[in-house]
Amino acid sequence: MRTLPISFLAACVLACAPAFAADTMAKGEYKAEKDRIQDMHKADKKACDSMKDNAKDICKQEHKGKEKVALAELSYKNTAKPSDMTKVTKAKAEAVYEVAKERCDDQSGAAKNACQATAKAEFQKAKAGA
Repeated sequence: MRTLPISFLAACVLACAPAFAADTMAKGEYKAEKDRIQDMHKADKKACDSMKDNAKDICKQEHKGKEKVALAELSYKNTAKPSDMTKVTKAKAEAVYEVAKERCDDQSGAAKNACQATAKAEFQKAKAGA
């Protein structure tokens, strides 16, 4: 069995290194994507304007959470850092929690308190998992 010289293996590793590096985005590409996310959020927010009362608040929280998650995912896509993936997970948990809290506002009394407690417990569980 033939063995390859170490210098040949080292050259292969160095040549392949860029393929394994984080797939970061160019500044212009990152900014364009960020602007697209923010523009989409503005359009989504306008769609909520025709709603009334708590439905409007829920709609706004859904789109606000969607924007935060999209921006966190963009950051992760740009850096590929594990800490940014943690931020994505936390942003998703926070988005779900904020919407759940708004949905609880449709209730009153003990039912509302129970709803809020459940939402908070689920949020804490999701946050701990991050």
